[in-house]
Amino acid sequence: MKLLAWNYRGLGNCRVVQELVDIVQAQDPMIVFLLEILSVKEHVKWVRDRIYIDGCFTIPNKGRGGGLALLWKACVNVWVDSFSKYHIDSIVHGGSKNAWRSTGFYGELETSQRQERWNMLRMLSSRPKLSWCCFGDFNELLEVHDKRGGVSRTYNLMQAFRNVLDLCGFVDLGFSGSNFTWHGIRRGELIWERLDRGVANYEWLAKFPTGRIKHLNCFTLDHRPILFLLDENGEHQRWRRKPFRFEAMWVEDPGCNEIITRAWDCTPERLCMQLPQD
Repeated sequence: MKLLAWNYRGLGNCRVVQELVDIVQAQDPMIVFLLEILSVKEHVKWVRDRIYIDGCFTIPNKGRGGGLALLWKACVNVWVDSFSKYHIDSIVHGGSKNAWRSTGFYGELETSQRQERWNMLRMLSSRPKLSWCCFGDFNELLEVHDKRGGVSRTYNLMQAFRNVLDLCGFVDLGFSGSNFTWHGIRRGELIWERLDRGVANYEWLAKFPTGRIKHLNCFTLDHRPILFLLDENGEHQRWRRKPFRFEAMWVEDPGCNEIITRAWDCTPERLCMQLPQD
């Protein structure tokens, strides 16, 4: 099975619509999640018919921006469980033992309002447990190397994103293809960022051990589509726990040396040395 997510920036551009048609024909995704559609429901249905997809759930845009659409083929049973202006949460193969959860997500562009989006993810994580994946445009970075050019991302913003992923039990699925999914010009400088990604919990990883993300090429928009490839029958690979993340700025904290010293003193080897001998 394949899932496609794309920050689409409007369905009114004929060139963009044609590129979507070409991508769907080439990749044959079962589920398509479109962000920033900037369109009414009737227009989304027209696009749905052009890419030969049956199911359609739309959250129309309000004002000048926004709007989400979830589309799926008839061969996939999809139940929309909850939705808002920045997410569509669904159950795939609902009602069967193979059911799993898929959330299309759109992160807040304005940093001052981003916490509201993270709170939504926290709320969704409290739902009954299922194999769960989440994908889309999070509008945030996980690591410093997720960006090239421009001003460095604020550490606190990245850490807030990491914290909510950890709380949800999510692992970043990585990617193949180009290193970045968005590019733009800010203050005359070209900037590249990896804003679009897929994450999943360990139950989902056990169900789809070879699940992976591929960054596709795009010629009409500043966001690349991302393709979610699932293979229930693929060879299993060992998923490791999230790696330790170290930011160079930590060493600037006056308490850094003390914390490292305490952590070193608590290693199993040193604890054994301190245990009383018989």
